Amino acid sequence: MIEIWGYSFRWLNILDVLIVLFLIYQLYRVLKGSIAFKIFWGIVVIYITYLIVHALRMPLLSTILDNFIRVGILAIIIIFQPEIRRFLLMLGENIPFSENNIWKKLLASGKTKGSAKRDKIIRLIAMAVSNLANTYTGALIIITDNYDYKLKFNTSSGVAINGLLSARLLETIFKKNSPLHDGAVIISTGKIVAAKVVLPVSKNPHLPKRIGLRHRSGVGATEQSDALSIIVSEERGNISYAKEGELYMDVSLEELKKQINAKLSKDDDV
Repeated sequence: MIEIWGYSFRWLNILDVLIVLFLIYQLYRVLKGSIAFKIFWGIVVIYITYLIVHALRMPLLSTILDNFIRVGILAIIIIFQPEIRRFLLMLGENIPFSENNIWKKLLASGKTKGSAKRDKIIRLIAMAVSNLANTYTGALIIITDNYDYKLKFNTSSGVAINGLLSARLLETIFKKNSPLHDGAVIISTGKIVAAKVVLPVSKNPHLPKRIGLRHRSGVGATEQSDALSIIVSEERGNISYAKEGELYMDVSLEELKKQINAKLSKDDDV
């Protein structure tokens, strides 16, 4: 029990507030920049209106809003299904005994069995991206785990490859005279799964106005999945990446390698 300005607080009260703040912050990270964020604020406005109407004892409006809120719980689960999944995934990755927990990785000694394969994948992708950027060749590469690949990405819109990853193959796919250069390349489990894949375009109004369809598609692929998007600008030859619905532009090759390594380290089926 502690006292602040004459008020008594238990340690559990402070812990309670901290947990709620943590959950609100994680929810903000999941929703920010998406259409779901606006829907969430719309729901908040309706709930605040309900509290005001209830306090003013307006029975008709209270009954209508009360019924709306009761039915709305089911609607919220349906509307926010992708966001709820990302939110639970974010929490699950940070529990003490999670396979992807950062503390578990820091305590582990030596290289894992997959580290050599991971290093090779990073080297091949970085080599291809560097060459594509130097030649001002536009590219969109999606690195995803097996789960998201099967569940989220409609590779039937593209051309199946299912080939071993190589820098030369990536560069060949995105050459301007190649029939596969439009669309995205999907990389999963160390293989080029498909090319010329059509991705959902992000409708985030906070994205820079100057970016084109390639960048918006790269962001869109990460808004409802745990994928990492790599984008090479055809006009400027710059390298960008997107994750969790956020776009990071004009990054260095070293920064990109770190992001690829973080993504591959998180996936179990590299």
